[in-house]
Amino acid sequence: MKKSVYEDALWYHEKGRPGKIEVIPTKPHDTQYDLSLAYTPGVAQPCREIEQDPEEVYRYTSKGNLVAVVSNGTAVLGLGDIGPLAGKPVMEGKGMLFKIFADVDVFDIEVNEKDPQKLIEVVKAIAPTFGGINLEDIKAPECFEIEEKLKEALDIPVFHDDQHGTAIISGAGLLNALELNGKELDQIKVVINGAGAAAISCAKLYTSLGVKKGNMVMLDSKGVLNESRTDLNSAKQQFVTSRTIKTLKEAMIGADVFLGLSVGNVVNKEMIRSMAEDPIVFAMANPTPEISYEDATSARKDVIMATGRSDYPNQINNVLGFPFIFRGALDVRARTINEEMKIAAVKALADLAKKYVPELVTKAYNMENIVFGRDYIIPKPLDPRLITTVAPAVARAAMDSGVAGKPIADWDEYERELSARLGLENKLIMTICNKAKQHPKRVVFADANNLKMLKAARFVVDQGIARPILLGSRKTIETILANNQLDLSDVPIIDIFRDISDTRRHQLAEVLYEKRKRKGMSLEEAFEKTYNHDYFGCIMVETGEADAFISGFSRKYADTIRPALQVIGTRGDVNHLAGMYVMLTKKGPLFLADTTVNSDPEPQVIADTTLLVANEVKRFKIEPRIAVLSYSNFGAFKGKGSPVRAREAVRILHETHPELMVDGEMQANYALNGALRKRKFPFSKLGEHDANVLICPNLSSGNILYKVLQELGTAKAIGPILLGMKKPIHVLQMESSVREIVNLVAIAVVDAQEAETRTD
Repeated sequence: MKKSVYEDALWYHEKGRPGKIEVIPTKPHDTQYDLSLAYTPGVAQPCREIEQDPEEVYRYTSKGNLVAVVSNGTAVLGLGDIGPLAGKPVMEGKGMLFKIFADVDVFDIEVNEKDPQKLIEVVKAIAPTFGGINLEDIKAPECFEIEEKLKEALDIPVFHDDQHGTAIISGAGLLNALELNGKELDQIKVVINGAGAAAISCAKLYTSLGVKKGNMVMLDSKGVLNESRTDLNSAKQQFVTSRTIKTLKEAMIGADVFLGLSVGNVVNKEMIRSMAEDPIVFAMANPTPEISYEDATSARKDVIMATGRSDYPNQINNVLGFPFIFRGALDVRARTINEEMKIAAVKALADLAKKYVPELVTKAYNMENIVFGRDYIIPKPLDPRLITTVAPAVARAAMDSGVAGKPIADWDEYERELSARLGLENKLIMTICNKAKQHPKRVVFADANNLKMLKAARFVVDQGIARPILLGSRKTIETILANNQLDLSDVPIIDIFRDISDTRRHQLAEVLYEKRKRKGMSLEEAFEKTYNHDYFGCIMVETGEADAFISGFSRKYADTIRPALQVIGTRGDVNHLAGMYVMLTKKGPLFLADTTVNSDPEPQVIADTTLLVANEVKRFKIEPRIAVLSYSNFGAFKGKGSPVRAREAVRILHETHPELMVDGEMQANYALNGALRKRKFPFSKLGEHDANVLICPNLSSGNILYKVLQELGTAKAIGPILLGMKKPIHVLQMESSVREIVNLVAIAVVDAQEAETRTD
């Protein structure tokens, strides 16, 4: 490791508040009354309730989400027995990972005690505080006794991650590697170099998965654990081989799997070449593996390689397991973490690696695409789906095996709760997607000659959000799919240049011609426009062959809207278009308009835009609180320009729609700070409410505002949502992300659902 990394690590731990974790209050504490509830005299009441029924502790305290990370510092990383004080940075780090990956709160407990029995008594004594115990960095063989005794004594989950975490993650990798090379668990020969806590646990879990103990060879620092050895403890004696071999070199001959949990550079190329066909090599000594990735892959082209490092494919990292295993165990109030729960975690991880990988994961690792294969047999640690995949699997296994004290009834709601814990999805977009799933619609994708659009199509199919129809070159689309191992065989492709007969094309042209014949378009021109993806897709929606249309990924906004207006047109009740963005902020959704259509609107256009937006916001089950923005407040500016137009628009709205909570013109800070506005302008119709809808005075200000918020990372954007079309037509930003495409598709589906019941 470079010296600069050591220096940076010291600075990282020291800067600001020393260390990596803190305790923060979760309840209001600003007033004397708040404090009287938090402590005396109010706190006495939950104490009485818990005294009457100990289970109420989960209702009134943080016990149910609190884990103790307990260590005596006898086996810290590769540093060995450095003591509890020197091990504290690691335990704080563990706590940090628990929190950021699974929203599990942690107290790190460093205990100055090496005697196993005394350490057991310490943990038993403090256990009432916690919902679970994570044992960490305790040396073997004492760790086995400590975990077993605590599991017997306590009615909360006890988990030694150094043992089981590595076993679970490598077990998932093993299942997928065997699937790729076509071998069976009960037939493979396994060599395990290392006989510490992790190695013993891996061997036990592998046998639970189906590996035969007789097909395993384990080695410690003195060589093979064979029948001639008289120096083995009880843990090692479980994995003694009857084979007359003594060295790692001998053990590797014909082996299908090598699992390294030892020291660096103990395996060479010759040993790799001596292994069976399609060998699996998990070299997990860190930072220096038992054999380097470069040496292993150059020795054998058919090798499937994993390490503990993040700079090579297939990182076996415990963070893929422990946060989510505890999350699931805590959420069903499990009494233990048993073998069934561990195997459920193994299978959930293995299955996740075979699913489509979201764009936000590929971006995090600076890759264009990640697909299941030799270089991807285990999920990436930054995959946000881990919490909604592993935790439910563990929770189900706890329930099925009879160790759950609080079963889960609604699994869909549980998955939403897990997502919300980490802010993975805003409640609004979750609601939209859930509504779309109730009745998915046919959505035409105009820009299907693009990997992002194809990834979005795969995602909406998998999630049941929509039924895509792809417009594009069949050859190009099939090439992209093949190159990226993306399966869209269940999604129709229409190549408008090769798949459409002249008869069919004339029928489509007639639809357009009838709409435009008195507006300067000839039948020949209409025929030519059927070779344009935007016209073609809009005609499909107009004729009922599709329910919604998505375009704009590779073309200018105006060029995409023009065909939509000519083919579909605006709704009869508004005869007006506007563009709206939803910005997902920490304070909730903020709706912005007009961001895409009307460049310099007159007062009536601003008023019409406001009504379109208000109706759309209500569709999301949110009460609109609308501010019409300007650089002036309530008539302060007396000249001409946007303040006057905004003021006039508000006057129109107050006269025609007095029930609407709208006011202006006003500056943005007054719009978003209701308390400030109430003090300065108490007459405002918004009262002390913060606005959740901002109507911008012109296109420039609206477009600038949403892009600044988006690029600063202040908010995530959904949109643009095109308002006022007779049928669901939506236009993407150019080069939208996969997530942005998916969000707009979900909105288009919901739009199509409601269009069925709307009469324009």
